[in-house]
Amino acid sequence: MEYLFEMHTHTKEVSTCAVAFSEDLIESYKDSDYAGFVLTNHLNASTFERAGLQDAPWDEKIDHFMKGFHTVKKAAGNRFTVLLGAEINFYNTSNDYLIYGVTEDFLRSNGDLMAMTPKQVSKLCHENGMLFIQAHPFRRGMKITDWNILDGYEIYNGNPRHKSNNDIAELWAKKHNKSIVVSGSDFHEIGDACAGGIYFKNPINDNDDLLRELKGGNYTLKKTDLGEQK
Repeated sequence: MEYLFEMHTHTKEVSTCAVAFSEDLIESYKDSDYAGFVLTNHLNASTFERAGLQDAPWDEKIDHFMKGFHTVKKAAGNRFTVLLGAEINFYNTSNDYLIYGVTEDFLRSNGDLMAMTPKQVSKLCHENGMLFIQAHPFRRGMKITDWNILDGYEIYNGNPRHKSNNDIAELWAKKHNKSIVVSGSDFHEIGDACAGGIYFKNPINDNDDLLRELKGGNYTLKKTDLGEQK
C-alpha cells in the first residue's frame, strides 16, 4: 500500500495568487486517492500587504498565516491529513523555497524570516531538523541558488499556467547529487488538483513522519500530463 500526498498547495485565505478557498481544495480532492496535503501557503510580502498587515508585528502576521492552516484542517475533517508547510519568498528576491516540517513555534520564534537571506533560513531549518527545498527552480524569473544551502529541489511542478522546465530541474538535481526531490500540483485554483505529489511507502501522520520518509528516500514521485504550460 502507498500513501499519496500533495506537497505544494495554496488557498485564498492566505496566498494572494490563489483563487480556491479551503473548501474548494477539499472538494477538488475528495474523490481522489490522496491521503493528505502539505499546505504551503505563501510567506511573502504580498500575503501581508493584502491583509493590511504590512506594518503589523511579526506575531500578528503569523496569526494570519496560521488561520489559513486551521481553516484547511477544519474543512478536511477526518478525510485528509493536513500538515503545515510554507513557501517563502525573501524581500526583493524572485526565488521561492518550500519549507517542510515547519512548526508554528518556529515561525513565531525567529522573527521576520523574509528579511533574512536564504542561507540564514536554511541554517535555521537545519538546526531544527527541517528541509529547505527550492520550488520550481527553472521557472521563468527564477535564479540559480547556491546548491549547498538546499536539501533538494522540486523537480516536478504541475501548475498549468507556468512553464517550470521540470526536465531541467530534474537534471539539475542529479548534477548536484540531491536525493531529496519532490513533486507537487502547485494548487491555486479548481482544476489544478492531482497533477503531482508523492507516493510514500509508509503512513504520514505528522511532520515527523514526513521528514523521516523524505530524508530516507522512501517514496516515488507522481507526475502527470496535466502539467506545465508548453
